[in-house]
Amino acid sequence: MTAAPPAEPEALDTREPVAEYVTGLQVTRVLRAPDGDGFLWWQRPGSGRPAPLAAPAAHLVPHLPPESGAALLVTPERIGDGLLHRTAGALSVAAWLRDFRPGARQLAAHALASAGRALRELHRVTPPGDASLGVPPGVRRMRAWAYGDGELRRRTLASWGAARCELLLGWADDLVGPDTGESPASPSPPYGLVHGWASAGALIPPLSRGRTALLTGEDLAAGRPELDLGWLLGELAELTWAAPAYDCTELLRVPLAAYGPGPDPVRVGRAAVLRIVTHMQDFATFQGWHDELLDYIAFTAELIDEEGRRAVPRGDQGEQEAP
Repeated sequence: MTAAPPAEPEALDTREPVAEYVTGLQVTRVLRAPDGDGFLWWQRPGSGRPAPLAAPAAHLVPHLPPESGAALLVTPERIGDGLLHRTAGALSVAAWLRDFRPGARQLAAHALASAGRALRELHRVTPPGDASLGVPPGVRRMRAWAYGDGELRRRTLASWGAARCELLLGWADDLVGPDTGESPASPSPPYGLVHGWASAGALIPPLSRGRTALLTGEDLAAGRPELDLGWLLGELAELTWAAPAYDCTELLRVPLAAYGPGPDPVRVGRAAVLRIVTHMQDFATFQGWHDELLDYIAFTAELIDEEGRRAVPRGDQGEQEAP
């Protein structure tokens, strides 16, 4: 998959997409590659996000050979105001998890394992001294919401109480560093290079041949490795809660086992909570209020109280507790 993609946004706008996902945050169009070799995932800012998309730290992403068993960390090309990724698949793991056909779960499990291996290698990268890596955009949006105003925040604080909100923000400070308003250069341990938005929606298994792709670049940032693992597990836990027919409980172990030892399971659970709260906040911001959010408010209160333990499989939580 080395052929050059089309260089003009107009060529991408006028073609019939295989799939299209539109929110106020982002518009994603999936197109067949012109040369017939795979698919193009073109992401552009949504109506509520006027700034162009960029991936300034993409050059830090390592190339992982096929024999590693890791997903290919696919970095984008800048096209117009968006980013273009080339993959071997047209559907993400988020779609496969909702597919009842035989083999769909096995395909998703294989992709999740490859994502765990890829994240392990990404987290081993030591950013150079001149690297400018800020807070992951999702965490930045969550913080802005928590300190801001709006119907969701008012209702959430009325249900949660201020203590839960302060606890959540404290976890964010621990996982990505305090919000100083600056982009730190060459983050020092325990902070290093993180994907920033490791999710089932960014994980693309091949349609027939090729490697699983993890779309990487736009959200690269500084943080603890537990952030990425919790972000991915939080999405699986949320789907299990919101749509029990698609129960993902058995899949929670897969990326953790593939990643291997090292991450603090308590921090992984806390990161899972941050991911679900960020999704709730993004929905309210970019889609508007919906009464379903009342259920999310109650659910996230429970998650905060249990520190996201349901997202970390029993037996993997251990006895360690993060401070």
